Amino acid sequence: MYGLVTLPVVPLRALDSERSEMISQLLFGELVELLEQSEKWFFIRNTADDYQGWVDRKMIKLVSGKEFAVSNKSEKLRLSRPYSIIYHAINNQTKLLPGGSIVYELNGDDFQIGSETWSLIDPVYVPELPFSAHQIIEVAFQYINAPYLWGGKTILGIDCSGLVQLAFAIGGYSLPRDASQQVAKGKTVDFLSEVLPGDLAFFENAEGCISHVGILIDNSKIIHASGWVKVESVDAQGIISSVTGEYTHQLRVIKRVI
Repeated sequence: MYGLVTLPVVPLRALDSERSEMISQLLFGELVELLEQSEKWFFIRNTADDYQGWVDRKMIKLVSGKEFAVSNKSEKLRLSRPYSIIYHAINNQTKLLPGGSIVYELNGDDFQIGSETWSLIDPVYVPELPFSAHQIIEVAFQYINAPYLWGGKTILGIDCSGLVQLAFAIGGYSLPRDASQQVAKGKTVDFLSEVLPGDLAFFENAEGCISHVGILIDNSKIIHASGWVKVESVDAQGIISSVTGEYTHQLRVIKRVI
């Protein structure tokens, strides 16, 4: 069984309960595979990144295997602005979509989602993919001052690995959801002096586990989500707080995925 996300954003939870922690979010237009189900919940796999979790079943539109295959093969675009407004002329309704939402078979301002036709209110920017490293950084900069939210992937709340995954996904690159998974991708950069814009810096906690990630602007600046999305200084030891001047994250490894 398969499903389609037709709401702007849907919480993905660790357990089948509204009280369970949100581990990620599903964005408008993403397709999911239904792996298990309970009375009120689906255990799903996000086909965009293979991430799994529980979702309230009334928040997912069920689609057939044929519909899933058609959507999966359709021409698609991830919206690059932090938010976009779409309009349904027949129902006279609007929706506010977060950046990274997927629209299918875009024709001018119109696109299909399931059996419905919606229109983007603002002019559509259709970029050439994949993005350059500088374009990836530009996307990340659109999220400056967005508050930190564990499991978040939108301008209204985002976590460190969500910022990285989202910026790269908009730019045409597929990365796993969590920092501990993202660190397995790309080529290791041995020295900070060898950094190129767009390289990813990974940081470890007291137990030596990867717990944080950010996008390097150059060999001394990083954009990351910690409290909020911001630019701070970084050196071979780690990230230096722009507020206190103290180290907040210990650098473990730098990876190049572009």
